[in-house]
Amino acid sequence: MANINDYLIWRGDVPILKEVPFNDVDSMILARFSYLLFDRINLKENETIESISNKMKNFENEEFNYNGDKELITNLGKSIRFKDLYVSDYVKNNDIETEKQFSAITVHLSDEEMYISFLGTDKTILGWKEDFNMSFMENVPAQVAGLEYVNKIAKKYPSKKIRIGGHSKGGNVAVYSAVKCSNDIQRRIIKICNYDGPGFDKKVVESNKNKEIIKKVNTYIPQDSIIGRILEHEEKYEVVQSIENGIYQHDIYSWQIIGTEMIKLDSVTNSSEVINHAIRQWLKTTTPEQRKIFINGIFDVFYSIEANTFSDINIKKLPTLIKTYREISEEDRKTIMEMIKIFGKAYLRTYNTHSRR
Repeated sequence: MANINDYLIWRGDVPILKEVPFNDVDSMILARFSYLLFDRINLKENETIESISNKMKNFENEEFNYNGDKELITNLGKSIRFKDLYVSDYVKNNDIETEKQFSAITVHLSDEEMYISFLGTDKTILGWKEDFNMSFMENVPAQVAGLEYVNKIAKKYPSKKIRIGGHSKGGNVAVYSAVKCSNDIQRRIIKICNYDGPGFDKKVVESNKNKEIIKKVNTYIPQDSIIGRILEHEEKYEVVQSIENGIYQHDIYSWQIIGTEMIKLDSVTNSSEVINHAIRQWLKTTTPEQRKIFINGIFDVFYSIEANTFSDINIKKLPTLIKTYREISEEDRKTIMEMIKIFGKAYLRTYNTHSRR
């Protein structure tokens, strides 16, 4: 079985946009590209991917965001297809005050085309908090920042066609920025690729005036997808085979490829349907204010131990976690417990319904 790193080894000797045209596997690679450790190197404007690869070669696997990332940048640096492409306009802006986790980078495919890659959720608690905020906010700061970034890049390179992509929250930001940008920019967009990114608040979907831009959106999810089916999607999706199970299928390195295409399946699994229906029922039967209290309460507990990532949470910090939870107002604690019960009941009801089919 093959993934994007195997593809790079196999197809890396063919120049991009020439003998083998740019495809959705290439797009998936560049969507993942934004996860790399650009903030850990002295990144220069208009630096090539090969140069970036050389700067990252001494980092250990554990220093990268996820397994597979070091192999990716190593393979990219050796690949004739990608190594001479230059990158520009790297931005990273994480802000605890506004609960924003955002990063983006632009890859120049040729004199005529460029690819905007939006970072998805990183390992930080801040990043996950912003994701959960989507359940009660019409738009989150990363989406607004994504739109501003697309506007800036489009203005800076006015003669270039635009491709946009991202994995996880990065896919959500990619779609949001394309839908919300001006008609002039939308006409320059070739395609938007969303790899298992969540959907949007219903108001965002209904506010889209230009339905033509949705035809340019390609969304891909694995067969057990959870994250990619949350909230509302105006576009259709295609199902890609993953060799992992459950939530671990969100790992883009588990998605399978044959030749220059992802391996497609006819439908998602029953477990994906169950969790999707349960989440939808939970959203339908709760208010934005209830969800805000629930999510803020849970994450305030995590923040109380000054954890940066979930791996920073351990048994030694349990007393502080309990103390912080007890300091939440009684009314809010009741809301939190009620929200858990509502989801539990929705899941069991949905599970029982699907198990009888």
